[in-house]
Amino acid sequence: MSSNIQIYNEDCLQALKAMQDKQFDLAIVDPPYGNNDAIGLKDNASGKKQATLRTNYRQFENNAPTEEYFSELKRVSKNQIVWGANFFGLKGGYICWNKFGTAFGQAELAYCSKINSVRVFEYVWNGMLQQNMKNKEERIHPTQKPVKLYDWLLHNYAKPNDLILDTHFGSGSIALAVDKANRLDKMNLHLTACEIDKEYIDKAIKRISESIKQGTLSF
Repeated sequence: MSSNIQIYNEDCLQALKAMQDKQFDLAIVDPPYGNNDAIGLKDNASGKKQATLRTNYRQFENNAPTEEYFSELKRVSKNQIVWGANFFGLKGGYICWNKFGTAFGQAELAYCSKINSVRVFEYVWNGMLQQNMKNKEERIHPTQKPVKLYDWLLHNYAKPNDLILDTHFGSGSIALAVDKANRLDKMNLHLTACEIDKEYIDKAIKRISESIKQGTLSF
């Protein structure tokens, strides 16, 4: 990847233990929620039973992180945005993403240490329906979030030159948003990301590489 984006195929807890106190300005993480929201989805990596490549993914182990994970996350980062706040019992400021969903919830909730209130971001992300139907994102991960969501998070909660941490890289949406912020807005953000599953890393890098070819990335 570029010098501003570093991805490691490593268990996030072990990676966190090796990091320095307050090494990162902002952690934006989307760990498994550990409930039934994703468990009910079936593996679809073969693509044999789908009309399009919209949902070309396989399932992951939906185990919620331990208390040790959250302790380490707060140790190594000055501020945190953690998706799944309602499942983890995190209290403080919240970001509500209204995705106009149905089967797996209308919205998702993130804890945000930078605010005390509730902020709302609206962006359609419901099965075949996406906000931008003319430029739909291929779904390579069952809990994939849109690049536009990370665009919004970075522009509202990150500062120029911030060091950003993502412990569950998944589909790589955050990397696309970081590159966009650096390329178009000169934010000079630096992303360090971990992903335990090599297959997801390969899929994410392929996704990013295709964006490069289309002229939307500058790696």
